[in-house]
Amino acid sequence: MNDLVNIYIMGKEYSVPGGLTIMKAMEYSGYRLLRGCGCRGGVCGACGTVYRKKDSFRLKVGLACQTQVEEGMYLTQIPFYPANKSVYEIEKMKLSASEILKHYPETARCLSCNTCTRICPQDLKVMDAVQASLRGDLKKAAHLSFECIMCGLCASRCPAELVQYHIFLLARRLYGRYGMKKAGHLKERVAEIEGGKLEPELKEIAASGREELIKKYKTRDIEPV
Repeated sequence: MNDLVNIYIMGKEYSVPGGLTIMKAMEYSGYRLLRGCGCRGGVCGACGTVYRKKDSFRLKVGLACQTQVEEGMYLTQIPFYPANKSVYEIEKMKLSASEILKHYPETARCLSCNTCTRICPQDLKVMDAVQASLRGDLKKAAHLSFECIMCGLCASRCPAELVQYHIFLLARRLYGRYGMKKAGHLKERVAEIEGGKLEPELKEIAASGREELIKKYKTRDIEPV
């Protein structure tokens, strides 16, 4: 009981164990999380949280599943970060920075302040990926942003009001469509599926019980990396 800290959720004070994450502290306090909880492991980016510390002017953000509670936290959750997403047809586009600027012209406003990188819970080089997109190096932008979980925290702190995660999504789609070498084995597998080769195996899996499915999963063949 000596390890309890006082936090404020939606303006109401609660005493919770200090080692909990924000998400677990909310549940400890009696909140039932139906939205904004997602994977609970830092993968989906659904639990963006805004908070202040008592007597501090700084507004902070973090993922509720990763950030631990601290004494005097004032918390509120954002179920998603509001941002405009451009609508486009990838088949009518090309691998070029002009496509990024056409659909997200605000990209050119990047100040290179690196605030987005400092706030990223995945420790991604967000600013570098933005600059790569501007240069037309969409391969680099795709690789740098590959582990982006689209939580929106970078956009929440960007003074130029970029929506980095939507920019990166377009960069990855363009590079995947026009820049990456096509996987031969994937094409073969699609042909097998369309030809019905896997139908017997799929029917067998559909007819299997829970224990049998667990056994199949644990003993499955895994393609080496």
